[in-house]
Amino acid sequence: MLLADMIVLRALSISENLTGTTTMTFVVLALGGNLGDVPQTFRLAIDALQDAGMKEIKVSSFRQTAPVDCVPGSADFINAAIRGVWHDTPETLLTLCQQLELDAGRPQKHGINSPRPLDIDIIIFGEHQISLPHLTIPHPETGNRLFVLEPAAEIAPNCLVPGLNHTFSELLLLFNNQ
Repeated sequence: MLLADMIVLRALSISENLTGTTTMTFVVLALGGNLGDVPQTFRLAIDALQDAGMKEIKVSSFRQTAPVDCVPGSADFINAAIRGVWHDTPETLLTLCQQLELDAGRPQKHGINSPRPLDIDIIIFGEHQISLPHLTIPHPETGNRLFVLEPAAEIAPNCLVPGLNHTFSELLLLFNNQ
């Protein structure tokens, strides 16, 4: 990782100052969907994230990808990634992402890898590594999913993935050399 990138990420990842005021944390989210008008659903979700306080948002290009580990006959997915800075806790961001999925039409109770209009995964939350029953950051499949690595490397190539000790660009290279 370049020193300038490390300084920017460190500056964006300051958690709480002495007055108790929460500052911004650098985040990377992965978006996916294969039901309905997925690009429009992504745009609405990104607008809602911005309305909820996410700043400095950068969005990758949208990619059509074959379904991975889905039921046979599943439609292709559209995938993207966004990066930005978030003003609150990982749990608050997770709750917002889950609400956006529900608002887009994803059933609250759904099978793993089932077709969906919107899926939002938190890939990076600053330098945090979190392992809770309802939240794992970085996402456990980050290094194994081309549909996550390509868009993330497009918008945050030099971002170091905590626990994997590689940047998105390096993980993409490793994936492609398997």
